[in-house]
Amino acid sequence: MISPQANVSPKAKIGKNVTIEAFATVYEDVEIGDNTHIHPNAIIYPDTTIGSGCEIFPGALVGIVSQDLKYKGERAKTVIGNNTIIREYATIHKGTADRMTTSIGDNCLIMAYAHIAHDCIVGNNVILANYVGLAGHVTIEDFVIVEGYAAIQQFVIVGKHSFLAATSKVRKNVPPYIRVAREPLQYIGVNTVGLSRRGFDKETINQIEDIYRLIFVRGHNITNALELVEQEVPNSEIRNQIVNFIKDSKDGIVKGI
Repeated sequence: MISPQANVSPKAKIGKNVTIEAFATVYEDVEIGDNTHIHPNAIIYPDTTIGSGCEIFPGALVGIVSQDLKYKGERAKTVIGNNTIIREYATIHKGTADRMTTSIGDNCLIMAYAHIAHDCIVGNNVILANYVGLAGHVTIEDFVIVEGYAAIQQFVIVGKHSFLAATSKVRKNVPPYIRVAREPLQYIGVNTVGLSRRGFDKETINQIEDIYRLIFVRGHNITNALELVEQEVPNSEIRNQIVNFIKDSKDGIVKGI
């Protein structure tokens, strides 16, 4: 159902069973998937694709042009996956020449007043709580939870299944499967509760704890710690994910205990 008081461009592509309420605006070159609900006063800007089963709450701005001073009007995109919820007054900026796309995956919850800047990539099953701010070019991998008022610096990568405490100032990459908190930001443990809820078995969680004990607790520098991990921890997909993530983090990772 599209309200007669909604402003919907005839050049927008609207799926089946879509609800667009009064005073919402949908610009040209927007595609909205089936069963999506756009609340009053939400604005969907050009070159935006929204998947099926999404809900966009009042005042949210999706796909608006970047604040990046280097943006020259290139026709970049914003892509929102399926079953993602964007709460009131969240702001999502379209991409620039760097990645040409800002994207959010499936089954995400973007809470009120969160900001996702240009060229961010947010994976699947991510929760960004109220007032979280992502600067440009940030990558958030799958199943990450970021608590309220956290601020993530440009180009930072947050690894899958990690948990960032409220008000965190994130200046370095956050490896996967861990919890971080305090100022300056540091490792405070493996995200055992989240991993258990998502079906990780005890043996796998124990291996992750063994890996991070070597990296963050035993006092080794990162190079030596990674060598010890590869020598002492049995080879596995998760071990290699963690090691490769840290090796690829050229600008460093969060501090240890």
